Amino acid sequence: MGSINLENVSKSFGETRVIPPLNLDIEEGEFVVFVGPSGCGKSTLLRLIAGLEDVTTGTIHIDGADVTEVRPARRGLAMVFQSYALYPHMSVRKNIAFPLKMAGMDPGEIDQKVDRAASVLNLTDYLERRPGQLSGGQRQRVAIGRAIVRSPKAFLFDEPLSNLDAALRVNMRLEISELHKNLKTTMIYVTHDQIEAMTMADKIVVLQAGVIEQVGSPMELYRSPANLFVAGFIGSPKMNFIEGAEAAARNAKTIGVRPEHLRLSTDSGTWKGTIGVSEHLGSDTFFHVAAEGIGNLTVRAPGEVELSYGDTVFVTPEPDKVYAFDDKGQVVR
Repeated sequence: MGSINLENVSKSFGETRVIPPLNLDIEEGEFVVFVGPSGCGKSTLLRLIAGLEDVTTGTIHIDGADVTEVRPARRGLAMVFQSYALYPHMSVRKNIAFPLKMAGMDPGEIDQKVDRAASVLNLTDYLERRPGQLSGGQRQRVAIGRAIVRSPKAFLFDEPLSNLDAALRVNMRLEISELHKNLKTTMIYVTHDQIEAMTMADKIVVLQAGVIEQVGSPMELYRSPANLFVAGFIGSPKMNFIEGAEAAARNAKTIGVRPEHLRLSTDSGTWKGTIGVSEHLGSDTFFHVAAEGIGNLTVRAPGEVELSYGDTVFVTPEPDKVYAFDDKGQVVR
């Protein structure tokens, strides 16, 4: 259970259309990530699925049933927000149990469901504490636990990690991915962070201005971006783009090459340049190179490379890893 289908769904606020008509199929058990820059419509699309916003046109089906006019509480979905929205005066146990208590479930069954969720989320030792006694990551797990006990058809996550620091984000990212593997329940996750999208998703939906630019697995989008926007958004550091004579030679308006597909040499190569700022990360080094007649390039080199600011170098792209785009930004096959 948990397939979700959108058919010609659009959303307007007054005269402003934020999501033009779109179609999207989410299969049962998939982990789907909506990703794009701020204001691209990803949270609005999630709220349409949840029923928190009314669709302007189109239909939404969950497990084959038309839920377009069904109120949120009856869609069988559970939403986890950026804000934990926990009751500070209640214990962790009571916070997780709250939706079941409101539904009038038997107290014994509630306890079983809460204990099971706490075990999955490593919260068993914290059930009698209050939210103020927990870390940010633990509080987010409580919010997820409150969703788990409802046994929903799908989980909807709206940027749930944005309030956490960098280390906690990494930990929670792994925990949510592990949770999906264990529960095998459909999950839709909204983020502006393409690293979260790449590391968590079975399927990524890339949005820009309410339009779906491309749908595919993380590696499909990385290896075969459909256009300039997807190519520049997926991958970290972002793809290098080059215009002018170099692109024209390939019958393109723009060519793109990822930092990891460029090779540095002090002897010879395709483009001559000068080393600028270097970013040393231990496992990798990112060099910012001012290439003559090309512009600034980011080059990713494995490990530590003995090059310094101002050194003259040559940059060579891997021949089969250069992407070409036309004047409309579409990839040239």
